[in-house]
Amino acid sequence: MALAIGGCTSVPLKEAGTLTSYDRLGAAKGKFTKSRTFVDGPSLAGTRTVKIVPTTFAFGVSSRVNRAEDRALVANALDRAVCVALSDKYQVVGLNQPADLTVRTVVTDIVPTNKAIAGVSTAVSLGSSAVLPVGIPRLPVGLGGLAVEAEATDFNGAQRAAVVWSKGANSITNNARVSDVGDAYSLASNFGNYFSRMIATGKEPSGMQIALPSGQKMNSMLGGKPKYAACETFGRAPGLMGAVGSKLGAPPSWTDKSGKMQNDQVVSQ
Repeated sequence: MALAIGGCTSVPLKEAGTLTSYDRLGAAKGKFTKSRTFVDGPSLAGTRTVKIVPTTFAFGVSSRVNRAEDRALVANALDRAVCVALSDKYQVVGLNQPADLTVRTVVTDIVPTNKAIAGVSTAVSLGSSAVLPVGIPRLPVGLGGLAVEAEATDFNGAQRAAVVWSKGANSITNNARVSDVGDAYSLASNFGNYFSRMIATGKEPSGMQIALPSGQKMNSMLGGKPKYAACETFGRAPGLMGAVGSKLGAPPSWTDKSGKMQNDQVVSQ
């Protein structure tokens, strides 16, 4: 148990050169979730509409994950999380419409999940839960991770919020999934919620914030129709089937079909 509690992948922060500027980013913070952030709260106060450019991949990242569908799953999960979270406060519009704010995200690194170890972890955890009051945590090896950079620019192209972020999976809160992107897919929603909260509040998120999800967010999490049609671009969450699949260690592609909806996109440094 002590070994499992200590099991966590450390993913370094990476710059891909895609942000408008890195000069105003603060010092690196965090041990497991690392970040450098900038947010211009006063300038964001008048924001009413937002559009989301589909996530792309920095040069070299695609070679870390062989299947284009898996890469698209991670990208869509990032964008879907941002879109649904921002829908609580802003109107999300399509790319062909004018908006007060434009959000762009780039995946700068993916640490692949070891599928073989993930399979063993799932089998051990499910087997133990049948005979013990609680299941044995995931094996603290073969964990994956995700690194991202993103920014929000106004209609003049000025940077109003930016972040360089990374996080590794841990053996307690991240279920083992038999997929190269099992952990990166799960961590995508962590980033989406983090960056969206930063934009909506106009300040850097601090500490763990626990709050009941809004009605529209809960509906989207369960696979329902999103509040704004623009969010349909990134597919709908797999809902309860996705939760069951995660518990059983199934690849996210089994329950989330959004990876087939988009072409794989790559940007160079």
